Amino acid sequence: MAATQDEAVRDNAAQRAAYWPVPIARAVPAAGLALLVTFSADHSARFGLLSFGVFGVVSGIVVAVMAILRLGDSRVRSYVIAQGAITVVAGILALSLNNGGVRALFFTLTAFAAITGFLELYSGLRSRRRFVASGDWVAVGVFTAVAALVFLLIPPGFHQGFRGPDGVNRVLDASVVVVGLLGAYAAIVAVYLVIAGLSAKWGTQSKQAVASNGTHTPEETKA
Repeated sequence: MAATQDEAVRDNAAQRAAYWPVPIARAVPAAGLALLVTFSADHSARFGLLSFGVFGVVSGIVVAVMAILRLGDSRVRSYVIAQGAITVVAGILALSLNNGGVRALFFTLTAFAAITGFLELYSGLRSRRRFVASGDWVAVGVFTAVAALVFLLIPPGFHQGFRGPDGVNRVLDASVVVVGLLGAYAAIVAVYLVIAGLSAKWGTQSKQAVASNGTHTPEETKA
């Protein structure tokens, strides 16, 4: 029993060692998008399409390349590569439709979030209890699927005037809401992925130390 548990520890550590750079790499374009949206005063549909378009191309390439290089033992690598390819296509579509207005923004974001959210959720469920990243994929898949539902529920024609605290009349419309939500989604995903990557890295170090020292928990010793 102890030998079997030692082997499981080594396998788990090997998976974590291969996996931990993946979420860190994915977090970089997401963080860039979040910062761009946060510090930009322009939340127009064109800005949303351009910023998401760049994010989609970069993020999709990162996902696909990291899957090829790092997820050979995950049994769902093909789905992750497909997710990256779809993200690139969504990014290219957003860039090509940058003058398409609010409806183009809604269509692109909703389609991206629905398809990639489902794929990531499926990858997590399919690899559950067999790969260390399954829980992370389920979580990000849920985040993305929820984002798709939120984008879908916002009326494209939403338009409301209000007076700001400085006394200036302003307008809150659908593009402002959607671009703001896009930035919030990117920020949540970026933070989650950084935590997931660092947790996997630290888990690698602790489990490798346990395996190399031949140290067992009380339950393992009893078994």
